Amino acid sequence: MASKTSRSKIQRVTDEPAFVLHHYDWSESSLILDVFTRHHGRLALVAKGAKKPTSQFRPVLLPLQPLSLTYSLSPDENAEIHTLKGAEWVGGHIMPTGDSLLSGYYLNELLLRLVAREDAHPALFDAYAGAVRVLASEHGEALQPLLRAFEWVLLFEAGLLPSLDHETVNLAPMQDERLYVLTPETGLRAAGLSDRGGLPGRWWRQLHAVFHGESAQGEHLPLPLLSRVLGVSAEVASELKVQLRWLLHYHCGARTLRTRQLMQDLQNL
Repeated sequence: MASKTSRSKIQRVTDEPAFVLHHYDWSESSLILDVFTRHHGRLALVAKGAKKPTSQFRPVLLPLQPLSLTYSLSPDENAEIHTLKGAEWVGGHIMPTGDSLLSGYYLNELLLRLVAREDAHPALFDAYAGAVRVLASEHGEALQPLLRAFEWVLLFEAGLLPSLDHETVNLAPMQDERLYVLTPETGLRAAGLSDRGGLPGRWWRQLHAVFHGESAQGEHLPLPLLSRVLGVSAEVASELKVQLRWLLHYHCGARTLRTRQLMQDLQNL
């Protein structure tokens, strides 16, 4: 039987920017948290005593709120759960409500399904933090464009997008005005008569440039990634919705995400 590897001493991570994505009971008084951190990716932390009425964690460990966490790494290098030592609310915005709250839970579900444990994505973390700030700002008209932009950033950061400056299968250059669609099986290809949401080749090349920090003219873009993607995708958000939903469900391995089903159920009441 192989022996487990142990660390020489317990290491501590301090003042780590993070968000709580999900939690579940670990014992009568403690919780297991699934958190998304800026420098260490998605982690599982045990919050001992967090369910006790007197716990300092109770008013802090809320979803969609920016936190600063301190935690100890398990001495067992094969362990996946570490120990939360401290948590502080960073502040900056209130809790989203209504449709914005459900949209925030939708973003959390996407991260839980598509981001691997302990795989750092600083740009994705910043995009998520930016999206949550908008959700809390009550700008309802920005909700759908924001969700589509975050979905693009997530797929790109998770390595689930092919190159967007040519067709995927045959590497053929795209024509400016011809319509193209992005599919899970064949990548980017010319749109057929039955396809929905096709966009012209010049738009796909523009999105490709934006992901690499440039404009279509090759100029450097200093804006955060979410803002850059939102700038080119906002006007075509409705055309992108079908393609993005198809891509996300394919990679999540689910026909309908739980939060999306909840939204549909509430709309049917």
